[in-house]
Amino acid sequence: MVDIRPFRGVRPPREGVEQLVVPPYDVVSTEEARAGASGNPRSFFRISRPEVDAAPGTDEHSGAVHALGRRNLEEFLSRGWLRQDARAGFYLYRQRMGDHVQTGVVAAASVAEYDAGLIKKHELTRADKEEDRTRHVDSLGGNDEPVFLTYRARAAIDACVSEGTREPPEYDFSTGDGIRHTFWCVRGDLNVRLSEAFAEVPALYIADGHHRSAAASRVHALREGRGAGGEHGRFLAVVFPHDQLRILDYNRVVKDLNGLSPEQFLHQLAERFEVTRGARKQPDREHRFGMYLDGVWYQLTAKPDALEATPTGVLDVNVLQRHVLGPLLGIGDPRADARIDFIGGIRGMEALERRVDSKAARVAFALYPTGLEQLMAIADAGDILPPKSTWFEPKLRSGLVLHLF
Repeated sequence: MVDIRPFRGVRPPREGVEQLVVPPYDVVSTEEARAGASGNPRSFFRISRPEVDAAPGTDEHSGAVHALGRRNLEEFLSRGWLRQDARAGFYLYRQRMGDHVQTGVVAAASVAEYDAGLIKKHELTRADKEEDRTRHVDSLGGNDEPVFLTYRARAAIDACVSEGTREPPEYDFSTGDGIRHTFWCVRGDLNVRLSEAFAEVPALYIADGHHRSAAASRVHALREGRGAGGEHGRFLAVVFPHDQLRILDYNRVVKDLNGLSPEQFLHQLAERFEVTRGARKQPDREHRFGMYLDGVWYQLTAKPDALEATPTGVLDVNVLQRHVLGPLLGIGDPRADARIDFIGGIRGMEALERRVDSKAARVAFALYPTGLEQLMAIADAGDILPPKSTWFEPKLRSGLVLHLF
C-alpha cells in the first residue's frame, strides 16, 4: 500500500502567485536565477536558490547561503507572501503544455516507504548533490520543492481527481514558457477518499527528484537523531498517473573524438551500426540514433548483435554507452566525465547543432525517448537506469506550495 497524506501547505496568496513561482532549482544556472530574481523581491529563487541574494562569486553550496535561504523564508512568511493553510488537505496540480495535460495529487509522501523501497528509484544519486540538498532542506526546516512521483493509473484515483477539479481553482495562470498551471485545494471527505484510493496502489516511482527524495531520507535521520519534532518523516511530492506523463529525449554531446579522426570514428561505428549520411535528425524509433558530426547529420541504426536481451541491455542510453561512448570515445563514467554533457529534448535538435558548430563539442547524439513502462519495469526489478536517461516535461513549478516540518 502507498501512504500519502494531506498536509498544511504553505503557499502564496492568490494575488501574489504569478510573481512568486519559478522553475525548479536544478534546471537553471546561478546566473539565470539571478536574472529571474532581479527586481522581484517575491521571487521564490530567494528561497530555492538563495545565492541570488549573496555577492557574486559566493559559493552557492556554503552554509552561509543555506542560512540565507532560511532567513528569506522567514521574511516571506512575515510579509504574508507565503501563508500556512489552517487545515491539512491534499492539493491538485494540473499542467497544460500545448495539447499535453497532466494532473497530479500534491501530498506528503512517506520517508519510511522510500527507505523500504515502496517509492522506487531508477537513478543513482551524486554524493555532492545529495549532500547539498540535505543541507538546504535541513536549514529551511521543510521541503521547498516537490519530488515528481508516478504510479500505475487507477480508475478510483482518476475519479477522485476529476471530482476535485470540478471545483473552482485556487490558482489558474500561464507562465512565460506557455505552460498553464491550475491548482486546487481539496476539501472535505474527498481527502479521505483519496487516501483510501492510494492505499490500494502497490508502489510509487520517482520520475524526477532522486536527489530531493534521498535528501528527505537523510534529513529525517538527522532530525530524528537530534530528537527534533515535526513532520520530517514526510516529504513534499506531486503524484501523477503514469498514462498522463510524457518523457522526452535526453541527448548527449561529447567534446572530442578521443584521438580518432572523423573517418576512423565512422569506420568503427559501422561495426555495430548501419550508418546513413544525411538522414533525419531525430530518431523515429528505438535503437536508432541521430548523430551530428562536422555539420552533417547521420542516422545510426543498431545491428541486432549490439542489443542485449535484458530490460536494461536494450535501452538506447545503454546501447550508446556500451558501443560508442565507452569503447570509442573513452567515456567510462558519464556521471563523472567532464567531456560529456547532456541536453534535454525540450531544447530541440538545434541545441545539439549549436554546441557542435560553436566547437564547444565535437559530436552530438540524439536519442529516442526512454518509455515510461521501461522505467517502471527496471525500477520493479531493482535495476538502475544510466544517468540522464529521462527528461520529463513540463517541469513542476516551484513556490506553489511548501511542506514545513
